[in-house]
Amino acid sequence: MYEAHWNLAQRPFDAKANENSYYPSESHQAAALKLSYAIEQRRSIAVLCGESGLGKSMILESCLEQLSDEFAPIARVVYPAMPSEQLVQHIARQIGPHEKGSLSDLARSIEFLDRVLRHNVAQNLHAVVAIDEAHLLSQFGSLEGLRLLLNLASESCPHESPLTLVLCGSTSIISQLAKSSSLEDRVAVRCVLERFSIDDTTAYIQHRMRQAGTDREDVFSPAAIETVQLLSMGVPRRINRLCDLGLMIGFAQDLGQIDPPTIEAAHRELSSFRAAA
Repeated sequence: MYEAHWNLAQRPFDAKANENSYYPSESHQAAALKLSYAIEQRRSIAVLCGESGLGKSMILESCLEQLSDEFAPIARVVYPAMPSEQLVQHIARQIGPHEKGSLSDLARSIEFLDRVLRHNVAQNLHAVVAIDEAHLLSQFGSLEGLRLLLNLASESCPHESPLTLVLCGSTSIISQLAKSSSLEDRVAVRCVLERFSIDDTTAYIQHRMRQAGTDREDVFSPAAIETVQLLSMGVPRRINRLCDLGLMIGFAQDLGQIDPPTIEAAHRELSSFRAAA
């Protein structure tokens, strides 16, 4: 709606961002490199964590998409809040073709996974199991079930893990893993995302605006960006919401530049939505 007013080809802060919209902050780059290293070196466990809204899922998805063909099959669990038995069966259904009814219980699912992983090892392939919201696993005691998965086909692959388990969630997953030495000892990397600094926020906003089609770097005044940083506390998801609504308010008021009062107005409106909810 506001694109023409700001000479944009698309909405710069849309939640459904594509790969061109991705801004690699120092923290994000470090996490992506460490995660890729753990998978490519065929380590057992990699942890990607941070508070909500920092871009964990975007990093994970980007990393999985860039893997070469030797890293297969890939299973992605987006909501793991289920008992251990159901989780193992869910992973088994994603990880390879199976006959109807062949995964009807835990024992058959484990047998199937073991067979798939043995075949993988023989073909020099490496499986990846990525779990979003991994901090929810402890509610159902499912971490232990995942530990058993790491033991499958291990004798066929004595020098490296037959699969990499990527746990993506809040930082509480680190303390949860610490309660199981057999799991914690297998963690190859711990990637903890940090909030944006003011320099990151400035570069991020300008990057997203450029990708949306404008050459102007002054649509958001420096003071407005500082206000965005203060109110968002450096969380990218909050930055997106503030800037998107700020552009809408600026369009509605026929402004030529986004200033601090515009961002503050956007913040008040977003806060009223939360209060009403």
